Amino acid sequence: MVKQLFILVGASALIWSCSKEELTATDVFISTPEVTEEPVTSSEEEPEEISEADTTSTFAKTMNWVVNAQVSNGLIESAEGTNFVSLYDNALTTLVFIQEGQLEKAEKVLDFFQARIASELKANTGGFYQFRDATGNNGSRTWMGDNAWLLIAVNHYHAASGNQKYSELAHELELWLRSLQEEDGSLKGGYNEDGSAIPKVSEGIITAFNAVPGYDGFHQNILRYLKNQRWVADEATIVAWPENPAYNYALDLHALSYGTFEGFPEHILTQAERYNTTQIATVSGIEVNGYCFDEDKDVIWLEGTAQMAVAYQSANNNSKAAMLINEIEKTSITSATNELSIGIPYTTNFGTNFGSNDLWDHADLTPAISSTAWYLFAKSGFNPLAMGKQKNIPSADQFWLDIQP
Repeated sequence: MVKQLFILVGASALIWSCSKEELTATDVFISTPEVTEEPVTSSEEEPEEISEADTTSTFAKTMNWVVNAQVSNGLIESAEGTNFVSLYDNALTTLVFIQEGQLEKAEKVLDFFQARIASELKANTGGFYQFRDATGNNGSRTWMGDNAWLLIAVNHYHAASGNQKYSELAHELELWLRSLQEEDGSLKGGYNEDGSAIPKVSEGIITAFNAVPGYDGFHQNILRYLKNQRWVADEATIVAWPENPAYNYALDLHALSYGTFEGFPEHILTQAERYNTTQIATVSGIEVNGYCFDEDKDVIWLEGTAQMAVAYQSANNNSKAAMLINEIEKTSITSATNELSIGIPYTTNFGTNFGSNDLWDHADLTPAISSTAWYLFAKSGFNPLAMGKQKNIPSADQFWLDIQP
């Protein structure tokens, strides 16, 4: 997911967005207090260590970093020492825990949100907050795409555990996502703090399509919208931002489209070469090849590059996936608090996010949960979208089958 993060001097607050919107300096973190228990941050817990025998394993050291990002209330800090929590990152980490058989750790995350169904998910305009601090307070706006990822995580938990512990959470998330649908089949992006709707975002709409189980009018209407408003027939490609031609194409839509829609043509993956670039990693000084957010190709977005590795695995192009994984591993950074832990930064180098806004300070200097989680998915051969892809979409609704480039 494309993110934007800003360090707010003097407030120690961060903004990190998974939407395609262009956030500006006026979109700063607006606190919305909420009452919770009295959780503590990870600084009060002893870090979990991996065994000495595993210290040479990149995967084990990376898992160690993710495990130690979880604070005592169950939430996952997006980066070390930030006191910043992203709903998207918590959903991804829950999926990592489930994939690795660490269901108790996944439950700690899901328990946090289960306890806030009435006070948060069903309150005001609905949805869980996109951002909050590590204590669980100071929530900020509700972004549809992140809530969809949380539903994907809950669906995976139920499948892996064999129980329906979070059935109410899944039900209410699905109801809220369905409530965002408009007459043209699109979904509102969620709501800002002032109650205004967040614009329609292709990436979030596709994620919600995957997250909501089955195939019914909700899904059919989404496909109608994508075909009518976000489909470039000549290229057989779903686009991000028709109102801004310079940024109409986005890397994550390639992996998401292929991972979500049955029978989507494989050429969507090779089309992503339009974002391919080689950069020098800021920390290591090593040359790395990968993909940028968009066509300005000024950075390598490591989360998106890992998403492409997962997509290539799904397409049985394991050699391409292995090459991308190898490039990502060149960028690993040792934890500042635990020398047996490493993570993957958000980007290889400093530059712009999706669009023309600069990335936040240190996006290339410190490990990030999103990039690290998607690297772990790729390394273990796990595709979090695969479960929601099996929808038996009627061939008449699969508009991508009509035109092949």
